[in-house]
Amino acid sequence: MALLPILEFPDPRLRTKAVAVAPSELAEPALQRLFDDMFETMYDAPGIGLAASQVDVHKRFMVIDVTEDKSRPLVFVNPVIGARQGEQVYQEGCLSVPGIYADVTRSDVITVDALDRHGVPFTLEADGVLAVCIQHEMDHLDGKLFVDYLSPLKREMVRKKLAKARRAA
Repeated sequence: MALLPILEFPDPRLRTKAVAVAPSELAEPALQRLFDDMFETMYDAPGIGLAASQVDVHKRFMVIDVTEDKSRPLVFVNPVIGARQGEQVYQEGCLSVPGIYADVTRSDVITVDALDRHGVPFTLEADGVLAVCIQHEMDHLDGKLFVDYLSPLKREMVRKKLAKARRAA
């Protein structure tokens, strides 16, 4: 396995809309290796979710593990949210926007349909942090970042803060 570079805001590649994965692609060893590399990258960062778009692969899949002990790795291929209920405000961060956190309002309970890493369809009802993480990562697949939920002024402040941190590094 290998650590992958994570694109950082404001990289324009983060705005690319991901395309669906053909079920036949799931049999390719290179894609299975990429899933494993994404988990390794996410755990190392450390994070709880990583969309393919964040590692410059513009296909509709993401990896998630919201458990403390990293015991429930989930792969979502071609995810679609079928139902939403309620609202929750959650302070989100993002591996592509390091060190920045902001309150974002998302659906409280969602139902998502997807394929697993082997192409087996599944439906999952999620709430709490898992629901937030799924919605956050699906935004990445659509070329959207959590900073897009902020006011233009706050978004510009984030851009400047990240630029300053890069210059200092």
